[in-house]
Amino acid sequence: MNHRRLPSLSSLRAFEAAARHESAKQAAQELSVTATAISHQVRGLEEALGVSLFLRKPRQLELTPQGRELQQVLETAFDSISHVVERLSAVPVRQTVTLSTTPAVAVRWLLPWVCLLRDAYPDIDLRIHASHEPVPLDGVTADIAIRYGDGRWPGLVAEKLFDNTFVPACSSRLGLRDVAELPLHPLIHFRPQGEVSAPLNWSFWQKYAKVPGLDVSAGLVFSDETHAISAAVGEQGVALMSRQLIKNELEEGRLVQPFGPELVGKPFFLVYPESRQHDPTILAIREWVVAVPGGLCAQAH
Repeated sequence: MNHRRLPSLSSLRAFEAAARHESAKQAAQELSVTATAISHQVRGLEEALGVSLFLRKPRQLELTPQGRELQQVLETAFDSISHVVERLSAVPVRQTVTLSTTPAVAVRWLLPWVCLLRDAYPDIDLRIHASHEPVPLDGVTADIAIRYGDGRWPGLVAEKLFDNTFVPACSSRLGLRDVAELPLHPLIHFRPQGEVSAPLNWSFWQKYAKVPGLDVSAGLVFSDETHAISAAVGEQGVALMSRQLIKNELEEGRLVQPFGPELVGKPFFLVYPESRQHDPTILAIREWVVAVPGGLCAQAH
């Protein structure tokens, strides 16, 4: 094995800094040592090499030809070392973003597509806050949200994602086709906990349908939309659900819409603070959300 014959690294660093600044004083400031220490290191290097590296003038250090040759090599070497060290030690700065939305939108619309966000922005950690209650987008509770409403929230940018049309839905195995047969089947209700009411319910639907003998107060009650959908798929009755949230079940035939009327509810919007509309992390989440199939991008085409 060949052993490298090299002077001390500290003397090489002292010389390179002094040569770059043409000043022992400025080199000392860069390396956080005294000018005397710089001069001592350079003289030791000259003695080890047996050559003069500087022509010492009253207020300036001037490189000799030998000094210039060594300075050029060291500058390239130290730059290469610096770049490699920076690359190896660089730790990606991770960003955490909290998105608030209803449990059903989170589970049935967003979660199947989280992989798209992870692939496009691996340094963003997404936290999903599932609640029917609107929460402040203060950067603490949440940063961005998907809400249903009229699209007017002061201080927030609101971009429409998809319409919210409610339809009766049930398993095809129930054999339900005529609206007059609806009273013979249990109704499945979605009633969220807390102060928030369901977007639309069977009582509201009955005002339009006027089905004789239908008791809209009876049936199965769930506080979670996903449970209500599962009950409908499981042949437990007829649910009144947002078509967007049961899109897969309708396309695959696990649920059918036997009849109307259909009710148009308030659309879903992506909302975030106006003050953060140029925030890179907010823009990244926006880009992901609007790319989810069935949302803004699908409506635009």
